[in-house]
Amino acid sequence: MTDKKVTLTLQDDNSIELDVMQGTLGQDVVDVRALGSKGLFTFDPGFTSTASCESKITFIDGDEGILLHRGFPIDQLATHSNYLEVCYILLNGEAPTQAQFDEFCTTVTRHTMIHEQITRLFHGFRRDSHPMAVMCGVTGALAAFYHDSLDVNIERHREIAAFRLLSKMPTMAAMCYKYSIGQPFVYPRNDLSYAGNFLHMMFATPCEEYKVNPVLERAMDRILILHADHEQNASTSTVRTAGSSGANPFACIAAGIASLWGPAHGGANEATLRMLEEISTVEHIPEFVRRAKDKNDSFRLMGFGHRVYKNYDPRATVMRETCHEVLNELGMKDDLLEVAMELEHIALNDPYFIERKLYPNVDFYSGIILKAMGIPSSMFTVIFAMARTVGWIAHWKEMHDEGMKIARPRQLYTGYTEREFNSALNK
Repeated sequence: MTDKKVTLTLQDDNSIELDVMQGTLGQDVVDVRALGSKGLFTFDPGFTSTASCESKITFIDGDEGILLHRGFPIDQLATHSNYLEVCYILLNGEAPTQAQFDEFCTTVTRHTMIHEQITRLFHGFRRDSHPMAVMCGVTGALAAFYHDSLDVNIERHREIAAFRLLSKMPTMAAMCYKYSIGQPFVYPRNDLSYAGNFLHMMFATPCEEYKVNPVLERAMDRILILHADHEQNASTSTVRTAGSSGANPFACIAAGIASLWGPAHGGANEATLRMLEEISTVEHIPEFVRRAKDKNDSFRLMGFGHRVYKNYDPRATVMRETCHEVLNELGMKDDLLEVAMELEHIALNDPYFIERKLYPNVDFYSGIILKAMGIPSSMFTVIFAMARTVGWIAHWKEMHDEGMKIARPRQLYTGYTEREFNSALNK
């Protein structure tokens, strides 16, 4: 709280004085909670100008292209850390000591197995089900198997649920893939890293040994880091809203997965890859750029611009470097990468894109990396959900640790006024 005040003057010359709150970074926030008692609400569709909560986890400055997790820049974390260390930081607020990290990794590793009966749930889905539909259903079903840690009012229960979700997500994600292609499930291995274990469960078969490529393992680890959290986005807000009712953590994360499934959110990298495939070659780019500039054409360039960033997405820089590393390692000369590079060049030099600040975002490159690894586009959002689970958990825990109030937005009603009802039935 600061000494600043904002005075709201009404048409009848009455005024309301509102406090101004100040964070450690970012914009000042007008505290409008007193308006309800005065018979007034604010109107902000999409909540683009509304702070829905107070948080210490992640900060974004979209104008400057800054993303901080607990104060640490995302490019430093992606370059000098690994996913589980980032998980520890998001959940605990500080970087771990070696002893703390070892204990954290051991706990996560020892909980990667899922209850054997859960594996039977997969067979209740059609083989051609979208993996996100399966992931959403199985995650919600965890509450039926791990009901010994569902009391959200007990801190120890919240901690156990957090570890279970973080540990089991890669196992369930890989099972979604294996089920979709008709292969047997591969159980987790405790001797592999978080990212390496996921790749092994995805691609190993009983017929032959699968050795995790360290370059691909590091690339997957970076993808997980770059998607770990992103402040109060749609899915995180969904998790907080669901959690505000006291719902169990598995239900809350399932709600987050459902929200993430939307093409405007977690499905953006899948949509970007489809767009690159539609363009197909560099020679076709001018035609599609022309269509993108035509306001009467329905075609959109996916992977450019961001709801928050009005500068270069800091995650995209790391993802671009990782993309080159993966393709060089695999010896691939990918036509889609050539299309992507040329589109990036245009976006950074064409006045149309510059004026509208349509810079490449993280989704622009991640789809190409995943495709090069042999991962189908239907699994892209599942991997996003696996990565973002730690962010959802961190926000869910923060909300409970610091106290919460059930979410209950109001509305601007524009329907009928009160009118008489006369039934036309039985006359």
